Amino acid sequence: MQIEETITPYSRIILIAIIVGLISGLGALFFFEGLRLGTAFFMEGIVGFHLPKEGQTLQDISQWAPPDHLWMILPVICFGGLLSGLLVYTFAPEAEGHGTDAAIKAFHGEGRVRWRVPLVKAVTAVLTISTGGSAGREGPTAQMSAGFGSIAADLLGLSARERRLAIATGVGAGIGTIFMAPLGGAILAAEILYKQDFEAEAIVPAFLASVIGYAIFGLVEGFEPVFGPWPTSWNVYQVPLFVLLGVVSTIVGLIYINTFYGTNRIFKDIFSRLNLPNHFKPLAGAFLTGTFVLALAALSPEAAVVGLGSLGTGYGFTQLALYNMLPIGVLLFLPFAKILTTSLTIGSGGSGGVFAPGLVIGGATGGAFGSLLHLALPGIVPAESVPVFVVVGMIALFGAISHAPIAVMIMVVEMTGDFSLLVPAMGAVSVAVLLIGQSTIFREQVLNRSKSAAHRDEYMIEILQDIHVSDVMVPRDRIIAVSPGDTTGRVLRLIDETLHTGFPVLDGEGKLVGMIALDDVRDNRINGEHDVLVEDVMSSRVFTVHHACTLREALALMTEHDIHHLPVVPAEDPRTLLGFVTRTDVMKAYVRRASQSGEKRRLTGNSTLIGPGTASENSPDGKKGSVVEG
Repeated sequence: MQIEETITPYSRIILIAIIVGLISGLGALFFFEGLRLGTAFFMEGIVGFHLPKEGQTLQDISQWAPPDHLWMILPVICFGGLLSGLLVYTFAPEAEGHGTDAAIKAFHGEGRVRWRVPLVKAVTAVLTISTGGSAGREGPTAQMSAGFGSIAADLLGLSARERRLAIATGVGAGIGTIFMAPLGGAILAAEILYKQDFEAEAIVPAFLASVIGYAIFGLVEGFEPVFGPWPTSWNVYQVPLFVLLGVVSTIVGLIYINTFYGTNRIFKDIFSRLNLPNHFKPLAGAFLTGTFVLALAALSPEAAVVGLGSLGTGYGFTQLALYNMLPIGVLLFLPFAKILTTSLTIGSGGSGGVFAPGLVIGGATGGAFGSLLHLALPGIVPAESVPVFVVVGMIALFGAISHAPIAVMIMVVEMTGDFSLLVPAMGAVSVAVLLIGQSTIFREQVLNRSKSAAHRDEYMIEILQDIHVSDVMVPRDRIIAVSPGDTTGRVLRLIDETLHTGFPVLDGEGKLVGMIALDDVRDNRINGEHDVLVEDVMSSRVFTVHHACTLREALALMTEHDIHHLPVVPAEDPRTLLGFVTRTDVMKAYVRRASQSGEKRRLTGNSTLIGPGTASENSPDGKKGSVVEG
């Protein structure tokens, strides 16, 4: 395989962006309409629950009420879990759980998504969310957009690098479109793949793709922000309190991460130990979710609101919090109820995203914190400021646990339509990101680009380009050489004694006249005799490398001609042997330099250091290796 170009032509980037933008816009539109129809059928038609909806006016949302047939939640949510599990584990097991992580995994992996995955993900996510499962719509949209981007890459015959670019762009454009936040979505494409890095190449095509997707979606659904307008009121004296909210958000965020993955492990362990089919895991999670909600409803009307708020995406209850319509008791318990129902729904293998639940958890956390401050310090935190704490909590919590603070911060203010909230949000999310450490809700994220299979070869090349042959070669006085008059029997003995598989051949004056390797001896062995002369079987056409060349050039020469050893010679005299370098020397040099360069350069996984490639740039003296004809 040739060493890939590090720059994709602009024309191809534009093509990728346009295709992914069209896919994201149309995919998000059909998915959103499917959710709307599914929710109307299951929750409104069967359960009789007219949920509060994001974007509703104060007058409209105040008309919401608990369902007439609350007990119907259990059979409806179980039906969604059962059908979702059967579809996922029968046709596309990789569509289980939250789709954003699957898309991130595809980017860092082979860059491929099976053709059936986007369709299975869309159908199962609609079933999960519209029947009351606690999940978000951004994860399925991200996986669908990334999946269709991968399909388009297959049809267009794109390279592996361009395929990954299409997947990253699809993630950002899909999420930005479904949330009506094109700027934040585009930045998310570059930020969400890593814990401490950016995929800078994805930003520009993600901008174009997000705009196209946003335009298509908005032409049908409208261009209003996700959440309806509400009065904004905050002052500079509250900034330390917003910073403190960042600390609180970190604690709740860690509870979310640990509960989610702990629940996921429990389901896997139980079903594995009892040898139960995975197809029924989402049903088990749905049953526990429905039972939990009914148990809360039996306690008190206020507890019933907590339970109902933990179903579906939960955005309607976040809208209620923005209108200051949720009592403090609901706000205090809603984050933990939402954590539990999300863990049961998606942790059991149900299909949906963790983004929307994370925003609801953060918003309720911020609302509870703001309400407590209002009770304790009404002069500093009036009631009108509590909704600001809701928004800042959304940003701080999910910005930290997703390691995408910039993108989430921009997305949330786009969703609320108030960019003045960036100031308090910056303080809170900064603290939260610093405190969260390496914990993440997206387990497929890697630390930085050097840890990703998508970029590992680039770092290998960068390191080898900084090391010269003279730094690692075996010097002349330590080289084991043979003469043309030696026999192949002596060469075989040297191979056994030294474990080396190739030796330079020097004439009586010490000049390089050839190379002999194990394959030469094997190929030219006559009737099992070992007294054949080296000069009769050696390779007289010797590829050499100059001492000032880089290891990248040496490796390219080795792989181009399928050889494992290179004599090192001065540029002006290709027959004078200065040293010897092998593929093993190159590998050892790479490992040493990688380990010395700290976390960004440390070798991880099973990367192939020695593989086919081609020679590239000239060495510092302007000359590459040469060929000696004996």
